[in-house]
Amino acid sequence: MRKSAFKTITAISIASILTGLTMIPVSVASASEASVIAEGKKLAFNRKKGNCLACHAIAGGKLPGNIGPALIAMKDRYPDKSRLRAQIWDSTANNPNSMMPPFGRHKILSNSDIDKITAYIYSL
Repeated sequence: MRKSAFKTITAISIASILTGLTMIPVSVASASEASVIAEGKKLAFNRKKGNCLACHAIAGGKLPGNIGPALIAMKDRYPDKSRLRAQIWDSTANNPNSMMPPFGRHKILSNSDIDKITAYIYSL
């Protein structure tokens, strides 16, 4: 009888622990993802590369422009990350009068650079 009670208590304890673990948010980026985001930030802030600060206000950026919208709440604005990437690749596809340069179409940035910048901007 005592073994049975111990097994029941153990099973309940394990179930409680596992239930608690499933409630922990999984928003922590992996080390490689964090590295890509850091590289994307470096490119976005680089005045000779992405130069996002020329037109957009970004948290932590110095001397931001105000031609484009502030880059905040990007996951809410672009629930589909591929749409954000497409916007960076060629914003004129959605708005022919856009002031934003078509970074991919005009080969201003490489695909790899655009992927890194997209990861960073999406994290904002």
